Amino acid sequence: MKFTTLLTPDNIRQGMVYSSKKTMFEAIGRMVEKQLTEGEFSNTQCFSALFHREKLGCTGLGNGVAMPRAKLPKGNHPIAIFLQLSEPLDYDAVDKRDVDLVLAVLIPEDCCSQYIAVLEELSQRLTEKALCKQLRAAQSADEIWQIFEFADQQYGEQIELPIEQD
Repeated sequence: MKFTTLLTPDNIRQGMVYSSKKTMFEAIGRMVEKQLTEGEFSNTQCFSALFHREKLGCTGLGNGVAMPRAKLPKGNHPIAIFLQLSEPLDYDAVDKRDVDLVLAVLIPEDCCSQYIAVLEELSQRLTEKALCKQLRAAQSADEIWQIFEFADQQYGEQIELPIEQD
């Protein structure tokens, strides 16, 4: 799957600062809530879902990258948020490295089984050193989007799942 199929330019944040993983999850919850139908899933529920999943095992991928994920109780398409942190965050990653690149992915519960291979593929691509270097050097959300577009073009055609856009 392409990053640009899962992400939208509006869901990219550059130069973010959070004091903890918890405050970052809260911010992701607020971003996700704005994209859902009123009352469908609150920022508190989103935070709880991310936090609960993180308790099952750290979503740090290594190389300063994390991919927190959670299930949405409803919906017909995943929502992804990309954060470039200006100050790395202690994430309890297996490699002990602080995290400064985060791709949060929330997938509707009914679609989760379809996305297992997609999440694995994206996590592998996201930890590639060349891509990480470019994402860390980006000075704007627009530049990050362009990096993902270029990475998708270079990667070629992969497994594509239909994603319905509202």
